[in-house]
Amino acid sequence: MPTTTQIFDYNKWTAQLGELSKRYQSADPYPHIVLENFLDPAVVEECSEEFNQLTKSDGWINYTHYNEKKKGLNKFDLLPPTIQSTIGELNSPEFLSFLSKLTGINNLQKDDSLEGGGIHQSGKGGFLNIHADFTVHPRHSNWQRRINVLVYLNKDWQEEWGGKLELWDREMKACEEKVLPVFNRCVIFNTDADSYHGHPEPMTCPEDKFRRSIALYYYTIEDKPFRRATYYKARPGEGNKKFMVKLDNFMVAVYTEIKGKLGANDKIMGKILRMFSKKNK
Repeated sequence: MPTTTQIFDYNKWTAQLGELSKRYQSADPYPHIVLENFLDPAVVEECSEEFNQLTKSDGWINYTHYNEKKKGLNKFDLLPPTIQSTIGELNSPEFLSFLSKLTGINNLQKDDSLEGGGIHQSGKGGFLNIHADFTVHPRHSNWQRRINVLVYLNKDWQEEWGGKLELWDREMKACEEKVLPVFNRCVIFNTDADSYHGHPEPMTCPEDKFRRSIALYYYTIEDKPFRRATYYKARPGEGNKKFMVKLDNFMVAVYTEIKGKLGANDKIMGKILRMFSKKNK
């Protein structure tokens, strides 16, 4: 594997930082940017290969309920070495400094626990309804969530399979941008209370193909952060889904509160939400 210093080319990206920062901070529907060839291609290739070693890992969390169908793995010690090194680089002081300059948000903080992040995978039929992310770290009551970084690992991903990341306006009236999750493409965006996004249409990829990504979230320490669980929204024309979306929101919010106070396990709650969704279909 290439050395850690080759994972992210600071010279290349820093040289463009002025222009990239302007693009990011002026973007609609909320501050964001899509960057191609984000990391060393050999590293991303190795990360993609390492995913195949994880199919039987007992660390996977099944996020399967009314509003989503995907898997996640956020136990750092269970991740293969190149994925570990890549996450380490994207959580390094150097990268945090780059990210602060790009976004205009100072004092960004990494999350070593990879809460809700780490690596994600979804297969045929997978989806993630439009939502705004949880706003405060479940285990740190003064950590306000500020930035998402998503790096896609999918070679030869076909557009007809779906899986595009949709960015919706803050009033949830229209999708403003769709991003195909192709190899070594990175999406960085603000995680505000109304930064609505997702890939809501069930994917039609072959059974042996998967939408895979590295997902990292960054925080700032605030005296009085705004606190809310992940908040899903029905799209225009989905009036028949509003009740179940709201009911699932309630379940997620209750779990988030329990998790913050008692340290509940994601895998256990995932099973409860899955059972609840099946009963209410």
